[in-house]
Amino acid sequence: MFDLLYIHWNVDPVIFYIGKLSIRWYSLLFVSGFIYGWFIFRHFYRREGVDESYLDPLLYAVLIGTIVGARLGHCLFYDFNYYFGSWEGFAEVFMPWKGGLASHGGAVGVILAAFWYAGKYGKKNGFDALWVMDRLVIVTAFAGACIRIGNFFNSEIYGVVTDLPWGVIFERRGETLPKHPVQLYEAITYIILGIVLVWLYNKKLDKMYRGEFLGIFLIGCFGLRSLLEFIKDSKVTEVFGVTMKEGQFLSIPFIIAGILLIIFAYKNKVPARAIPPKVEKKPKEATHYARPINKDNK
Repeated sequence: MFDLLYIHWNVDPVIFYIGKLSIRWYSLLFVSGFIYGWFIFRHFYRREGVDESYLDPLLYAVLIGTIVGARLGHCLFYDFNYYFGSWEGFAEVFMPWKGGLASHGGAVGVILAAFWYAGKYGKKNGFDALWVMDRLVIVTAFAGACIRIGNFFNSEIYGVVTDLPWGVIFERRGETLPKHPVQLYEAITYIILGIVLVWLYNKKLDKMYRGEFLGIFLIGCFGLRSLLEFIKDSKVTEVFGVTMKEGQFLSIPFIIAGILLIIFAYKNKVPARAIPPKVEKKPKEATHYARPINKDNK
């Protein structure tokens, strides 16, 4: 495993088999985000007085939005010619186990899912899509860390050659030189970002405005990711005469959106907390026992 200064990584990405079905570390870590995310959201709903019966529809909406968005994002942004250049490639668009998932596409899918969910259930519970996304990003930070650890088990999305003592030789990919374990770098940054967001939610919720959590997450997540792209072994593209990594180019809109969201939040000053509508209690009708006695009736 360790050879002097470097780490030789040759771990099987498959945990075990059930017949021909393989259970992978990546799949297990990916699914775990939705499981603990449900419990974290239950804490949000209980603290803010939102009906817990609407948790399951949120889970299903986010699950579908994440998988569909992430898969389409990978096919559109990273290998368009292959997936849309032949019928064989197009068929694989619908096979997420053959190929990859792109976090940028997953983010778009989750945003669409949040709008659908808020439109259907938000009015009666006092929240909107922005409220939903403010809380989704807290869960997403920790889920993103799990996914990057899964990438590490898959020996994928690593960095360029390094001489640092924690450099990793990904032997399953035929590598012979140590590379930056960028997957683990990203996982650490996501965990730190998640801890910051949890602290803000627990300690500063009543002092924050709707959209702030989302804005902080977008700036922190995609800003840090853009910096890590410098040491990631990924494609380079040219945009308006400027050469940059594809991941950096795709991160720019999210960083700008984060800045605009924070400005929007402070301008509108809508409380970050949910505001469930007050249910007016109807006055109870007097029963016949409480009615005034008619002296003429015996």
